[in-house]
Amino acid sequence: MTGTTGMTGTTGMTRLTRRVLVRLSLASLAVRPLQAAEPPRVIPMTARRFRFEPEEIILNAGEAVIIEITSIDFIHGMNIPDLGRRLDLTPGPPVRLALQPMAAGVIDFVCDNFCGSGHEEMHGRFVIRA
Repeated sequence: MTGTTGMTGTTGMTRLTRRVLVRLSLASLAVRPLQAAEPPRVIPMTARRFRFEPEEIILNAGEAVIIEITSIDFIHGMNIPDLGRRLDLTPGPPVRLALQPMAAGVIDFVCDNFCGSGHEEMHGRFVIRA
């Protein structure tokens, strides 16, 4: 007896069965559940006249983090030129900044909303370790 696949007898069924089993096995490898990634580390930061606290935050290359910045007294700004990012920091609930730096280095940030005498001292940096 000849089937539509061109294979004959029980040998043909065995070949077809093997192909199906191999394809099912490969498909099951492709749909394994992915391991859940570690949630980002949350780092609190405060903006107040005339500084960010902390002024320096140490990060690890490849690590996902969320910087939660709370302004206490004024509408400050956070400008991060190397990342092309800018945030308005209004008093009240924290503003969240998601980062995942991939290479070691230093990323500077400044307050770019004039907040009074001493404003030019309001800056900080992210130090990324390899």
